[in-house]
Order: sequence, then structure tokens, then C-alpha cells
Amino acid sequence: MAYEIDERKKIGFGLIGFGIFFTFLAIILFFDRGLLALGNILWLTGVTLLLGLQSTWKLFTNRANYKGSICFLLGLFFLFVRWPIVGIILEIYGFIALFSGFWPSVKVFLYQIPVVGWIIQYPLMILDRLKGG
Repeated sequence: MAYEIDERKKIGFGLIGFGIFFTFLAIILFFDRGLLALGNILWLTGVTLLLGLQSTWKLFTNRANYKGSICFLLGLFFLFVRWPIVGIILEIYGFIALFSGFWPSVKVFLYQIPVVGWIIQYPLMILDRLKGG
């Protein structure tokens, strides 16, 4: 591997995974507020451990990311005032706006994972064959 993953980053990845799991579980259970709040706390803690406190602060306060930061934080607010559907929609939009610059890096990382990379690339190969490429 070209880079090292230390213990702090491994814990960050785990917390992000649990945060996504609890958020998904909350959506399945008809937008349960407690699970949504727990998922958000775990996800934000994981991102902070993964990127570091200063980098996370720069990500959320960067002028180019204001729209995503405001939508994400407004979504958190709506979760806490008992409007979970509006909150989760705003959070998803904010997440996409905040982390849209990371998708090419994530895509390259996912392609390198043995089984996951094959599964992700397989539909693309089918689309290329249908196009005649």
C-alpha cells in the first residue's frame, strides 16, 4: 500500500461505518430520532478522527463548502426539533455538497479492494460492451 493507516484512522473508519449503519437502520425504522442522532454523532466523530480536528474544521468552514456545511448543520437541527425526514434530506444534500471533491479518490480506493473493486467495475464493463466500446 502506498500509505499507512494508523490506529486512529482505523477507529475513524469504524466509527464512520457504524454511523452509516445506525443512520440506515434509523431510516428503515421509520426515521427513529434516537438512532439518527447516534448515527450522526458517530459519523462526525469518525470523520474528525480520520481527517484530524484542524482538517475537519477547514473542511466545514471553507468558503467553497459553505452551502454543504449549512445544509448539513441545518439537517442536524431539524433532526433535533423532530422533523427527521426534512433533516435527513438536508443532511444528504449537505454530505454530497461537502464531499463531492473526494469522490475520485474514493473511487480509486474502492477499485483497489479485491472483491469490491471487481463488483464496482463489472457494471461499467457491461455498459462499455453495450456502447460498442
